[in-house]
Amino acid sequence: MKKLISLALFSTPALAVENNQLDLATTLGSLIFVIALILAMAWMLKRMRVPAFGQQKGLSVIRQLAVGTKERVMIVQAGEEQFLIGVTAQSVQLISKLDKPLQPQETEAASFTNQLTQLLKKHDNKPSV
Repeated sequence: MKKLISLALFSTPALAVENNQLDLATTLGSLIFVIALILAMAWMLKRMRVPAFGQQKGLSVIRQLAVGTKERVMIVQAGEEQFLIGVTAQSVQLISKLDKPLQPQETEAASFTNQLTQLLKKHDNKPSV
């Protein structure tokens, strides 16, 4: 009986320490998992280029031209005015306000369709050999 009581007294702190370490490891592992999940979702949203949550009425990009890997020159329309801006990874700089506004360019899909149609017409007009 004395052995059983002494075994119970000495084994309980060891089990308590082991359970505390297990609880700490489980909590830490869960925390790391949640942080990794948040970072992965943020990376996915950035890659998918999801538009901003707020509406951007009255503000649009009319034309843009890439001048480097992360540098662009854009014409932006805000209300009735148009601005020529330079955009880099670190900043956005106003280059000039346009005196004569440009008309919005047709969409890329329509432009591609027009180019494809012109190529097909050229191909049909060639004399066959």
